[in-house]
Amino acid sequence: MKEHLQELIDQALLDMQREGSLPRELKVPVVVERTRSVEHGDYFSNIALTLAKPAGRKPRDIAEEIIRRLLNSKHVAKTEPAGPGFINFFLTQHSQQLVVAQVLKHGDGYGRGSDGQGIRVSVEFVSANPTGPLHVGHGRGAAYGASLSNILEADGYEVHREYYVNDAGRQMDILATSVWLRYLELGGTTVPFPDNGYQGEYVYDIAREVRKNHGDEMRVTRIELTEGLPPDGREGGDREQYIDALNRRARDLLGEPGYRICFEAALNAIVADIRGELSAFNVQFDTWFSEHELAASGSIERALEKLRSRGYAYEKDGAIWFRATEFGDEKDRVVVREDGRSTYFASDIAYFLNKRERGFDKAIYVLGADHHGYVARLRAAASGLGEDPDVLEIPLVQFAHLFRHGEKMQMSTRAGLFVTLRELREEVGTDAARFFYVMRSHEQHLDFDLDLAKSQSQDNPVYYIQYAHARVASMFRKLDEKGYVHNQAIGEAALGRLVEPQESALLRAMAEYPDIVAAAAAKRAPHVIAHYLRELAQQFHTYYNAHQVLVDDEDLRNARLNLGLAVKQVLVNGLDLLGVSAPDSM
Repeated sequence: MKEHLQELIDQALLDMQREGSLPRELKVPVVVERTRSVEHGDYFSNIALTLAKPAGRKPRDIAEEIIRRLLNSKHVAKTEPAGPGFINFFLTQHSQQLVVAQVLKHGDGYGRGSDGQGIRVSVEFVSANPTGPLHVGHGRGAAYGASLSNILEADGYEVHREYYVNDAGRQMDILATSVWLRYLELGGTTVPFPDNGYQGEYVYDIAREVRKNHGDEMRVTRIELTEGLPPDGREGGDREQYIDALNRRARDLLGEPGYRICFEAALNAIVADIRGELSAFNVQFDTWFSEHELAASGSIERALEKLRSRGYAYEKDGAIWFRATEFGDEKDRVVVREDGRSTYFASDIAYFLNKRERGFDKAIYVLGADHHGYVARLRAAASGLGEDPDVLEIPLVQFAHLFRHGEKMQMSTRAGLFVTLRELREEVGTDAARFFYVMRSHEQHLDFDLDLAKSQSQDNPVYYIQYAHARVASMFRKLDEKGYVHNQAIGEAALGRLVEPQESALLRAMAEYPDIVAAAAAKRAPHVIAHYLRELAQQFHTYYNAHQVLVDDEDLRNARLNLGLAVKQVLVNGLDLLGVSAPDSM
């Protein structure tokens, strides 16, 4: 319909240019949008306001002339100027009713657009360090990233979902050492566990598997392990220095083969757990990208050489620095340490360049709010590489706080005392967790009410929406019980029976759905879909409670059944974008 109205306006503008009331050389794109209120019609255009200044005319005068020149359309009941120069379009009732046929014709494809056609997008999300199970904070990033990917795909983008596995660097060394210490403890060699070690039962589980497969072959004495080490934090020392010294001692005592046993056991176990948990959470990835393989492929050195060749890398105090301040970052960044090891940031630079080399037009990084400093840093890196920094998009997902019985739950990842995504999913269900995570903007903090998420009431938005879908399914079960036959292939005359105010509201809402998907994609905002589905469900429940569907009048019954089927289809399509199921019974 938007395209049809744009064509009508375009034709009127051509007539005005031919007759001299608009300059012939004036070319302005025509934009048609949905109105926010039914009192202002169904669609509006601001074309007269856009043309006013270059045409040297009053926008209201231009709007009135466009309206006079519009061709007659069977879809438009009336057109009127509004405000300083808007044009409001009121559709015919017949045109509004045809949305039912459109939804049923296109089915799962209804609402899918083409705004992103030809644009390749990499969406990287979650990417939690493989040093422990996913917690509820990771869950929000997972739900947002997966939903955003689905929405972009529905709007025509070619989307590639990616998880960046941080399987290199210091944190993985600390994890490997933590596993080995628990392995020693399980074998009877008790050593003080480091303040900065990874705690939690999952570390014991990995250590048990190592002991099962390797017995005592990696056992050492307490003296061998601790002699000569600096004091840990609890002993008045520097815990960072202590853990680094302990890591070096572990590698010396174990040798590379023994160290790799602990490292690989930890990495493989945790990545497998993350994969399985995300799959159960309806989150899938096209690529699990290894940081270790990035380094092994020479990508880091290639990226650093590109910075050097462009004059944005320099040596200072034995290290190599990137001139990030040249591009608005608050300080220059080390990319190679004094000991020759590349930094995490060097890997980040290489990873971005790798995405561009793979042909992605956009690179979206879904990060937690604690990564806000990363934005300027990575944009600077893109500029330093000679890339357009606007290729990068970095939506920051705010924290999620769990509430039970009105009380905020306390969590500490350092101490291993946190609620895992698995525990949340098992308590409230995948559907509720996926929906609750995205029902607010990712830019807002989320208070996740566990009691509400489990309730079966209209206050629980996901239950309320799914119940609307189940009600339509129930209508058709009752149809069979009454012995009626549904004729889905009804004509336009039968659809013309949908004239009740609640029916008109549903028709208008379903017609808006393609625009809602496009808006959610443009704004990178899955919560737009969530809000829409709740409103559509509310309108359907209102209609269902006010009107009987299985009436004796065959045409009216079939029209209302088709209306219900169309609502059901739109609910399915929207819920699918959010990774939520649509059950036929509740």
